[in-house]
Amino acid sequence: MKKVMLKTTLSLSVALASTQLFASGFALNEQSISGMGTGFAGRSSSAEDASTVYGNPAGMSLLKRDQVTAGVAAIDAKTDIKTVRGGPPGGTSDGDMVPFTAVPNAFFVKQLGNGWALGLGAYAPFGLITDYESSFSGRYYGQKSEVKVVTLQPTVSYAFNDVVSVGFGPTFNRMSGELSSATPFAPTFGRNDGSIDVKGDDTAIGYNIGVIVQPTDTTRLGLTYHSKVSYNLDGHTNVSGVGFGPFNGTRYKGSLDITTPENVDFSITQKLDDQWTVYAGSTWTRWSRLKNITINNEGVPAALGGSAGPIGTIVEQQNWHDTWASAIGVSYRVNKEWVLRSGLSVDQAPTNNTDRSVRIPTGDRRAISFGAGYSPTDDLTIDLAVSYLKEEDVNVNLNNPQRGGAYTARYENSAWGYGLGATYKF
Repeated sequence: MKKVMLKTTLSLSVALASTQLFASGFALNEQSISGMGTGFAGRSSSAEDASTVYGNPAGMSLLKRDQVTAGVAAIDAKTDIKTVRGGPPGGTSDGDMVPFTAVPNAFFVKQLGNGWALGLGAYAPFGLITDYESSFSGRYYGQKSEVKVVTLQPTVSYAFNDVVSVGFGPTFNRMSGELSSATPFAPTFGRNDGSIDVKGDDTAIGYNIGVIVQPTDTTRLGLTYHSKVSYNLDGHTNVSGVGFGPFNGTRYKGSLDITTPENVDFSITQKLDDQWTVYAGSTWTRWSRLKNITINNEGVPAALGGSAGPIGTIVEQQNWHDTWASAIGVSYRVNKEWVLRSGLSVDQAPTNNTDRSVRIPTGDRRAISFGAGYSPTDDLTIDLAVSYLKEEDVNVNLNNPQRGGAYTARYENSAWGYGLGATYKF
């Protein structure tokens, strides 16, 4: 049971650190519905609406009027789990572990004149939720994972001239997470499972900074840097089940340090004529920061190793690698009221075949997106978007005798994303 608690605490830290990866795997970036229509190609150079507060804060000075942009993105994911081996007798593999999820966003930009603009954004840069059925074959390696990060970003931008503009905004980030898993009871393996539930939260500060260069009236280049954010999550671990003996129903205080990685986004927006615009971009994310994870638990009794024992201070190697995501997109202005959008994107996963878990069974993905903007008046634009993504099939290979032994499976993941947003100018 000591190893079960150790591995579960480690799994929470992995899930917390992996939220952006998982969003890349099953979900769709939710900060901009107009950007979603082009597969987020041109994210740091397009400055279509107030969502540029996130995409590139330098774009605020390029907007002609004050405006508010708000939207919601919904994800409908599907997973087929095949060739399952191992796990407890009678285990199931329904695969419906990602519930239908909706994530809102809102942005505001105020023009101050003389090249200055102020903005404010509220959005979710990271997010993860998986919830397997109670009889899931891999439940000893993961049952439920839910992590939320909510960010508030006040921002300022300045246009030096018609060619160069810059922007900067600190980010105030609130992370909360919950993770649960089943624990096997050896005498009745597969029945009378115990459970472990871990919770933690913290608030931390980061920043976003960007620059936009317009060398010609039809070409716009953008570069955005989203900083790393370092969290020290304080929380607790609840254990229950007859397998824990006298420690059944106890709680232990714990903490862990997690750093969500920085990323750099570069893109180009090229207007071909009055109707056609082409977008392209790439994003680099420094997932190699996650080399290992260190967890500190307090109040652990001597029977479980004590505060200085194997679950007092733990270090586990992860060896993730940096990733690239790239996209191309196009928009076509039909008339004054309508603009149509489309995009293609590819996204790497930072995990490897050795460390992949049931909590984050994701691989490299490809996505196709379509969108439209409708402006019934000069003051209002309504944006719609839909995307479909398909991941490469990946294998999960786990084997820990203290967690029910071997479990292997092949995951086939896909998802539909839907977006609805509106921008009001005044």
